[in-house]
Amino acid sequence: MPTIAVKGSDIRWQCADDDTIMRSALRAGLGFPYECNVGSCGNCRFDLLEGEIEELRANAPGLSDRDRERGRRLGCQARPLADCTVKLRFMPQYESHVSPVRQSGVLVAVRDITHDIREFRFRLDRPQPFLAGQYALLDLPGVEGSRAYSMANTDADEWHFQIRRVPNGAATGKLFGALSVGDRIKIDGPYGMAYFREDAERDIICLAGGSGLSPMISVTRAAAASPLFAGRTVDFVYGGRSAQDICGEDMLAELPRFGTHIRYHPAISAGGDDGWAGHRGFVHEVAERLFSERLRDCEIYFAGPPLMGQAIQKMLVDLGVPSAQVHFDQFY
Repeated sequence: MPTIAVKGSDIRWQCADDDTIMRSALRAGLGFPYECNVGSCGNCRFDLLEGEIEELRANAPGLSDRDRERGRRLGCQARPLADCTVKLRFMPQYESHVSPVRQSGVLVAVRDITHDIREFRFRLDRPQPFLAGQYALLDLPGVEGSRAYSMANTDADEWHFQIRRVPNGAATGKLFGALSVGDRIKIDGPYGMAYFREDAERDIICLAGGSGLSPMISVTRAAAASPLFAGRTVDFVYGGRSAQDICGEDMLAELPRFGTHIRYHPAISAGGDDGWAGHRGFVHEVAERLFSERLRDCEIYFAGPPLMGQAIQKMLVDLGVPSAQVHFDQFY
């Protein structure tokens, strides 16, 4: 079992032979910076000073040629083959509130949410708590590399994932086409920084599109169940291209005080759908029209396609929303 040491400090930890440098650090209680966990965002870059690693994802987009020339590697894709010495700066905000655990889960139920979003429910071998809004890494048979998907529920015994089918996607092709109830997969988690801040004394705004529905449903469910939530509101904006893409209201309607303290705002961005009675426009446009300067006084969570996330970030910056009140995980 390789030992990882941080140059210029007394910090060292052991990494299991089949684990990565970043994830093993998080399991050891260290604040290794990260976000997407699949090699895309580049937030987990570190300098490899001594030792040898295997890179799990060749040509990962989170690492440039210049990074490689300078000896930088991605913590989430670096499997040590021997003891290593690294250079990086740990940050306390990345320390896991719930230590991630690798285990197996069995698929116990599936249900269609829309024409291209399906919920997959896995019962874990051992109950594992998580914070609402967090995600897990799923290893699917015959699919190279892990995939990150957010949980929609709040329970420890089962983890529910609301996943949108990606055309020609290897992972979603397996999930939607070959995985059956009773099948078992490997699950690693929880991870993620966009979790529900229960002690924040602000109203909540959740912005979602596509399978970004999943973590936003989890956050809203946790808020509705929290005794600290009394008197606060959740406004939930969900966007899709057309009416057939819109979903989520039925899940929110099951929560206490839906319609008063929990409000649902569906929006479509494409033309047509003459019978559509909801909002029109992209999620960030609808949010700005609905809430405007009130956004600065709210706790904001969002998840969805990358372009949607970029547009939301720009809108919030332009409106002067403090970054400490904005919570999201970068996925590409």
